[in-house]
Amino acid sequence: MSEIFATTMDPTKHQLIAAWLPRQDWFAGEGKPVLQTLGGFRLDDPAGDVGMEFIVVADTAPAEPVIYHVPLSYRGAELPGAEASLLGTSEHGVLGVRWIYDGEGDPVWQAQVRALLAGDVAAQHQNISHTLEPLVGVDRAAGQGTGEAAGNRKTTVIRRPVAGGAGSSGAAAWVSSPWTEAGEPVRGAVIEFS
Repeated sequence: MSEIFATTMDPTKHQLIAAWLPRQDWFAGEGKPVLQTLGGFRLDDPAGDVGMEFIVVADTAPAEPVIYHVPLSYRGAELPGAEASLLGTSEHGVLGVRWIYDGEGDPVWQAQVRALLAGDVAAQHQNISHTLEPLVGVDRAAGQGTGEAAGNRKTTVIRRPVAGGAGSSGAAAWVSSPWTEAGEPVRGAVIEFS
């Protein structure tokens, strides 16, 4: 299960995400975002090499805050061929230099998301070591059984999640994550499978 270290990162996750977000075509703000983490969860790498975190953040710079879902993978070495997914490197106070990627471009992330869909792995708490996150769930569209082949499903990250949101009309299943919005606990779809 995930081990969360009480340490520093330089630059921080927020700094890396804030520099990366404006370069994405789905970014809705103007200028540099001011980020606040609202929630999320983690997944484990069976080999113990790759950290995976699904972060829901609010950009509070606009008059009306905008919510984003940014899945990250953390690696102890560069991932060859994934330069387009690299947010940057950060000095972790315990683990040393970490290469931080947009999870969607990481094959270990892809494999573990499919394992989550198949029910082979469980979501971990975002901030507490060795603790499951029971509020993360896999929801299925009507008529979709649990025996669907996860490996054949297209995985799409929902970058602008909404409270109470489900997968799109073409989704066979989706992962819902918890976060806090306006001080209230909510859940919404953050990944869908079609």
